[in-house]
Amino acid sequence: MINFEEMEYNTTREQLVIREYGRHIQKMVDYVMTIEDREKRTRNAHTIVELMGFLNPQLKTVEDYKHKLWDHLYLISDFKLDVDSPYPKPVKEEYIEKPKPMAYPKTSPAYNHLGKNLETLINKAMNEEDEEKRQGLANAIAYYMKLTYSNWHKELVHDDNIQTELMAISDGKLEFDTKLNIKHRASKDKEDFVSNIGKKKSHSRNRNGRNRKHGKKKY
Repeated sequence: MINFEEMEYNTTREQLVIREYGRHIQKMVDYVMTIEDREKRTRNAHTIVELMGFLNPQLKTVEDYKHKLWDHLYLISDFKLDVDSPYPKPVKEEYIEKPKPMAYPKTSPAYNHLGKNLETLINKAMNEEDEEKRQGLANAIAYYMKLTYSNWHKELVHDDNIQTELMAISDGKLEFDTKLNIKHRASKDKEDFVSNIGKKKSHSRNRNGRNRKHGKKKY
């Protein structure tokens, strides 16, 4: 008959330091710390590290993964393990120190529909001193504006509207080359995408028709 009073539950056990290695590794580390002979303690520590490597084989893809395993061993022992390690013992305060929070950008783009990245590119183009580079950036910006408008609104917008908006955003400093005819370039990408989808569907219908003709089933 099972005596439930003698059973050990996870809720009453000591909390695992690194769950990926399981409770057995943590118990092994606790045992090694009780060994008085330093040489024997070191041999057992090396054995535990090898076992940790078997339990977490994905760590082998990390550069110098052995060093990481030894750091984990010290972490499980609360940095109290005293053995001859091939790597320097990590400092507890430095290892458990939390990274500083990243600063969240507090500024919002002046033109939300274009996004912050395009606004940054526009500012870079405005500050570009080389005339040829500035013109190239202006053409790329106008093309991107045209393409995003076509994707989101499912309709074309005239080049004059793009030109007007670009001039307004850049305070009249940027003007794309109208000879490029970005209307056709932006719509061309969209037409090619739709055309490719149509070809795939047509090919699929023809293939299914041939399968039915020869008595083949499609699974």
